[in-house]
Amino acid sequence: MFDEKTLRKLDRLALAASTVRAGQIKGERRSTKRGTSIEFADYRNYTRGDDLRRLDWNIYARLEKPFIKLLEEEEDLAVHVLLDASRSMDYGEADQHKFRYAQRLAAALGYIALAAGDRLTVHGMQAQGVSAYGPARGRAHTLPLLGFIEALQPGGQTDLDARLRAYALTAKRPGLAFVISDLFSPGGYQDGLAGLQGRGYEVTVLHLLSPDEVDPPLAGDLSLIDCETGVPQEVTLDGGLRALYRKRLASWQSDIEAYCLKRGMHYVPVVTDTAWDELVLYHLRRRGLIK
Repeated sequence: MFDEKTLRKLDRLALAASTVRAGQIKGERRSTKRGTSIEFADYRNYTRGDDLRRLDWNIYARLEKPFIKLLEEEEDLAVHVLLDASRSMDYGEADQHKFRYAQRLAAALGYIALAAGDRLTVHGMQAQGVSAYGPARGRAHTLPLLGFIEALQPGGQTDLDARLRAYALTAKRPGLAFVISDLFSPGGYQDGLAGLQGRGYEVTVLHLLSPDEVDPPLAGDLSLIDCETGVPQEVTLDGGLRALYRKRLASWQSDIEAYCLKRGMHYVPVVTDTAWDELVLYHLRRRGLIK
């Protein structure tokens, strides 16, 4: 899935959280709490009962006032990658295939989390339920992670709302949640995303579409069949209808972006003709999701 050169690039990255969530064990991420690591944070006045070993004797010698040195605590961050594995993701060719693209994106985010010492969980949201990997932490889990993601296969109709709500209720540690999906779900997506956010997740929606879905290379009298429901739709596709389709697609994406913006979620529209490593190494870093 990755070559050695790409892994070296990913090694230098870390996932960014607007608010660092309290971890369960020491990690490699700076916390908002004060603790016992070697990273200096601040000073405060000495109060009776403080540990004299934390007194800064150099400051005391200069100012003849006792100050306690505060240090940064370090903690791990919970990272959740939620991958849509419904049949509608099984579309496109070669590197532009939506699910293959989504697998590489999920693997990249997962590897970055493992390399940074974060606590990673990956879920494949499928019609018959959920396939899960993790929680895991550390580079030693890289090969099992890649094997799990590689083995996922898209199929069936997934109720995205139901899957996201169920995950929000059952997962024990909120943190960063990356939802990778084309959002083609008859039941919608809003309640599921709201459910995640309501449980304390910082949500990022990576909305994947293929180039053919953005600008269909079709014309004439057609019978279009929904790949998940099997429902047919007879259409006559000409220049006017193509323009209307593009207008409604843009409106749909604008509605999703407005919903996410209103609730403080991150929304990233992605067309799969964008190289996945360019998305990770440039676009997500520019948006402040990766540093």
